[in-house]
Amino acid sequence: MKTQNKKIESYFSHESLGGIELSKEEIKTAFLEKLFYGIGRIPSVATTNDFYTALALTVRDQVFKRYVRSLEEYAELDSRGIAYLSAEYLPGPHLGNNLLNLEITEETREALAELDIDLEALLEQEVEPGLGNGGLGRLASCYLDSMATLGIPSIGYGIRYEFGIFNQTLKEGWQAEVTDKWLHYGNPWEVVRPEIAFEVRFGGRTEHGKNEDGTLKVTWTPDSEVKGTAYDTPILGYNSNGIVMRLWKAEAIDSFDFSAYNMGDYYRAVEKKMRSENITKVLYPNDENLSGKELRLKQQYFFVCCSLQDIIRLHLMQGRKLNTLSEKFSIQLNDTHPSIAVPELMRLLVDEHDMEWEEAWHVTRHTFAYTNHTLLPEALEKWSVHLLGRLLPRHMEIIYEINRRFLNELREKHYTGEQIARMSIIDERGEQSVRMAHLATVGSFKVNGVSRLHSRLLKSQVLNDFADLWPSQFTNITNGVAHRRFLAVSNPGLAELISEKIGKQWLTDLPQLKGLEKYADDVDFRERWMQVKLQNKIGLARHIKERTGVELDPSMLFDVHVKRIHEYKRQHLKVLHILSLYLRLKNGKGEGISPTAFIFGGKAAPGYFMAKRIIKLITSVAELVNNDKEVQDRLKVVFLPNFSVKQAQRVYPAADLSEQISMAGKEASGTGNMKFALNGALTIGTLDGANVEIREEVGEENFFLFGLNTEEVQTKKASGYHPYRIYDRNEELQEVIDFLISGELENGNTEIFRPVHDNLLQQDPYLLLEDYQSYIEKMEEIHEVWRSPVKWAKMSILNVARMGKFSSDRSIHEYAEEIWKVEPVKVQLSK
Repeated sequence: MKTQNKKIESYFSHESLGGIELSKEEIKTAFLEKLFYGIGRIPSVATTNDFYTALALTVRDQVFKRYVRSLEEYAELDSRGIAYLSAEYLPGPHLGNNLLNLEITEETREALAELDIDLEALLEQEVEPGLGNGGLGRLASCYLDSMATLGIPSIGYGIRYEFGIFNQTLKEGWQAEVTDKWLHYGNPWEVVRPEIAFEVRFGGRTEHGKNEDGTLKVTWTPDSEVKGTAYDTPILGYNSNGIVMRLWKAEAIDSFDFSAYNMGDYYRAVEKKMRSENITKVLYPNDENLSGKELRLKQQYFFVCCSLQDIIRLHLMQGRKLNTLSEKFSIQLNDTHPSIAVPELMRLLVDEHDMEWEEAWHVTRHTFAYTNHTLLPEALEKWSVHLLGRLLPRHMEIIYEINRRFLNELREKHYTGEQIARMSIIDERGEQSVRMAHLATVGSFKVNGVSRLHSRLLKSQVLNDFADLWPSQFTNITNGVAHRRFLAVSNPGLAELISEKIGKQWLTDLPQLKGLEKYADDVDFRERWMQVKLQNKIGLARHIKERTGVELDPSMLFDVHVKRIHEYKRQHLKVLHILSLYLRLKNGKGEGISPTAFIFGGKAAPGYFMAKRIIKLITSVAELVNNDKEVQDRLKVVFLPNFSVKQAQRVYPAADLSEQISMAGKEASGTGNMKFALNGALTIGTLDGANVEIREEVGEENFFLFGLNTEEVQTKKASGYHPYRIYDRNEELQEVIDFLISGELENGNTEIFRPVHDNLLQQDPYLLLEDYQSYIEKMEEIHEVWRSPVKWAKMSILNVARMGKFSSDRSIHEYAEEIWKVEPVKVQLSK
């Protein structure tokens, strides 16, 4: 055995690990071997997908070498580990990112070219994993990238959804949802671990008895059980360590009922298999009905249960006792979705491992940390006591006990009945429900918001009672983005220009971008900078033409609003602005309007009536504007369907103007705002989320600010807001609002956009009309600046130069230092 271990150590020695030292010939040889031996193809009959798969497997070998070496290093040093629990990940395509992190992109391009294979075609072939919905999942993936790069010993736990949320298509301008079959061709990046599997129980009843020593013993007898099997995807850091994203797939414990089969009941023979696999079938089932809610709760508990059992397995494998769990692991709850982990860890410790309650609670509360991602009441999850108790009866008992002890603590501190009712984990108003944000807060040693403004509002509003009780428990970690993917991979032209001027250190130290400031007044540099932007716009225009048929002039101002469709994000404010420009042009008052292409993208939740209506409004305005010969040289509107990480990697580098126009006090942070600015787009935005900090960093003079701030929003709402009065006083706004129901937008149909019209005039919950005039005036200023190419280019350069704060590397460094108390372990790689 020792001899075998020595051979393994020799194979995975530092000298064999580089990846960066692979020559073009070595890459070519490894690729052809994978094509032949890995998938049984020869070049003459191979498809593009065969070539992509062979290359992915070739690269994966190098990624796994680093991952295995990292594991060895972590084990040698007995490192403290991080478990990141997230119901979503949105990794995006792996191939391009791994080539960058291995520093073999050009060698690979040349090797494939000698085989008459185009690397770009293989990059395009990759289907991105449908494991997330939007910002939350993408942030989690950025954080895994940074954990690997910084050398944080960590595992990202989640769910291996067979189908993603949905692919978005447009039918007559309306969003239509199509199944996202992202696993249709398999996934060459993952490895199944059938030996890492755990049982997960649902329903049934509990029985309370006593152990031999007289202590309480609770037995949970479930109605049903499923098995969770691990699927591992290695995540590589830049010229650095590897970690793993471990996703759980639900399977039946007994997948085939042979007796039923013999009796001719073929459906019942496989019924358990189908029912079990439903748990991980699709990302975010429609939870507007009871069965959808139950499935979603099952998903959350399923992946939490598997993950915690795995963490305990890893801890015990090292010969440690469970009362030291918090000394060797921190578990980060990414939003409320995994907060059922608090009672589940208590159940495992108390029921399965016979730990006393007080000791188990000490371990639990010193193990978990909780990140809150939202201020929206509807996004702060609550589960009915009836549903949770029926599906997870033991957990409901544990939650009641946690709450009982917590409320007693409040009473001892002389809290009032009203305060106790507000802070209770159980909401007694109406149907009893469990407040999952309260459960996560009570069960964690740290709670953080994701921007300075969001954290302040979290402490002063959403969780203010808890912040008063435990002020040191609350902190802020402003979000960041994986700049290697969203600049180096997505925008190679700009990355090359930056590296030419300041070197490549910015790839692992983003504040190095500050060195670009001195080139902002360099005429040649400004011209090259804007030439890169133009080439990116040409590429995006070509893609838009292929996808939508709309032809854009790349010399236009590319004004971009891409993100999840939601009323608080105010895509319809942008639409009103477009209509105001259109009507001014039609009325012969178009002076000062620069030729502009308005680019939208984003998905609406299938059951979100108003959001889907807003998409229809955008596409109807696009149809009107793009087919009007009087204005089509001045204005173009396009909705790019199925916005995704792949789409984002095309859009961000090509944007001139970034729209970050949510009502102040609603966006927790935003990360799209960071990606746009990092690629040289200027921002029009409110003082919301991370916009506040971006504006501070890039300078007030390089940020187009409009609208009310958070305090003004609160004052306006408290004093009584009457949107109709604003409409009544503004003639241009009247014309635009009336146009929605004029019939001009939809072949004489005056009713289709009446819900939008009436909502704005009667309620306007996100103060769109209040901010309208400020927005219009700021857009006029933007068009004026756009007509000064030198000024625009300088502002663009300074935006990028001052975005050093917004790397996810900085965010993870702060998590490691302030919350997790973990030291980085950098594996040394030879060049």
